[in-house]
Amino acid sequence: MPSPYAFVYALHLLAALVWVGGMFFAWMILRPAAVSALDAPARLQLWAEVFRRFFVWVWVAVLVLPFTGVGMLHLHFGGFEHPPRYVQMMIGLYVAMLALFLRVQTLQLPELRRAIASQDWPAGGATLGRIRRVVGFNLLLGLLLVSVVAIRPSF
Repeated sequence: MPSPYAFVYALHLLAALVWVGGMFFAWMILRPAAVSALDAPARLQLWAEVFRRFFVWVWVAVLVLPFTGVGMLHLHFGGFEHPPRYVQMMIGLYVAMLALFLRVQTLQLPELRRAIASQDWPAGGATLGRIRRVVGFNLLLGLLLVSVVAIRPSF
């Protein structure tokens, strides 16, 4: 039977995989395919629907990650007193990624929805471009976070 730590670690890893993997898929696969196959109105509507569905899962990850992270801190490192440097880096990167996600969710996504509702395709395209840049930067942070974990024995 798996230990409590193994269960918490698996949940933590799955949440990170959903968030970072989803951004990778959206940036590297879906975006180029949508640009080549769809005109601007259809592309903007597709992205609004993609964000609506994907952000549900990002919210799950955003909530699961700190709970499982704190659980692992207590189960494996004895609490918050002396976490390894890579854990501190993971916490900082999570906070930065969360801030960028909240920017898209609370500021830019409503702007995209308004542009689509009013059929202002140029404004929607401009907003989508800003979202794409934020998501791209967030993806880089997520990949950095995964790299920090991968090389953690050297910290």
